[in-house]
Amino acid sequence: MTNTENTSNYTFSLEPLHNEIAELKGLVLKLLHKPEEDLSSKLYTLNEASNIFKVDRQTVRNHIDRGTINATFIGRRILIPHDQLFNSLNEVKSIKYKR
Repeated sequence: MTNTENTSNYTFSLEPLHNEIAELKGLVLKLLHKPEEDLSSKLYTLNEASNIFKVDRQTVRNHIDRGTINATFIGRRILIPHDQLFNSLNEVKSIKYKR
């Protein structure tokens, strides 16, 4: 067998590959044009904050009591603004590494 005979036995169809690329391109464009959710006004409860950081509720409460995390008290509920929660995370990490 020669080289030309080997290649003639195999036929390549690029149509499925082109279809998948077109589908991926459509998904990427959809993601790029999707408006980002505005989280600046979102408030988190103690449970939500502890789930985000994967720590116990009491750990989050201790940081609130120390003043590391600024929270709003509404009755018995403790609500933490989005920016305060994630800004405090950066401060806690920097304090931890300064020791």
